[in-house]
Amino acid sequence: MCLIACAWKAHPRYRLVVAANRDEHHSRPTAPAAFWEDAPQLFAGRDLKDRGTWMGVFNGGRAGPRFAALTNYRDPTEFKAGAPTRGALVSNFLLEDTRPMDYADSLGAVQYMYNGFNLLVGDADALWYVGNRAGAPREVPPGLHGLSNALLDTPWPKAVGLEGALAAALESTTDAMALTDSLFSALAERTPAADAQLPDTGVGLARERELSPRMIVAPLYGTRSATVLLIDQAGNIEFAERSFSPDGTVTAEVRRAIPPASS
Repeated sequence: MCLIACAWKAHPRYRLVVAANRDEHHSRPTAPAAFWEDAPQLFAGRDLKDRGTWMGVFNGGRAGPRFAALTNYRDPTEFKAGAPTRGALVSNFLLEDTRPMDYADSLGAVQYMYNGFNLLVGDADALWYVGNRAGAPREVPPGLHGLSNALLDTPWPKAVGLEGALAAALESTTDAMALTDSLFSALAERTPAADAQLPDTGVGLARERELSPRMIVAPLYGTRSATVLLIDQAGNIEFAERSFSPDGTVTAEVRRAIPPASS
């Protein structure tokens, strides 16, 4: 997952709204979003190589539905071969009935074992951000936030653009299907950023250009899936995912309404 915009406690109907793209090598085997056989209340896509995930929800727990999502922090100079899979940071939180703050704090002793990451973890009460390039974990305040391959709310063009599209979508409709479709359209934007706006993350100008659109279309590495998540004030979950081929064609779509665990 390499691009996320979220609205946290910023809307009268929806407690959490997330629009996100997952960028990954097209050769990496992946299962589409579904309830996991070995964790029947966990709904997420799955990395079939290391068995983790980049974003998912758990329907139940001490404080209602649990949510977690991950992006990589881009720094090619600090890549660790053989580091543990970052996808386990998401699934471990979803499966542990711990407060987001406690889970974020628990990573302090082990976070530097991993390659660079940004992690959002939340339940009905709180949303927390932790990254192993970000210093101490912190609670995410209510409002709109953007996250790509730098720190939370770093104003990379695609994060700022998606955050603006999320704000516009929330102002235009409260209907779940219309909101989901609007956010899918925003996630599908393929326009590169202007050179003057590009970050310098050590991968070279040509690569920065290739990675700058919200949706990356390239033969070897690009946007594999787009996800829209809505959680309303009563804990009802709407989860929608589109999967893409290397040329950007939609190859599959999943839409799942998940009622609160007590329903």
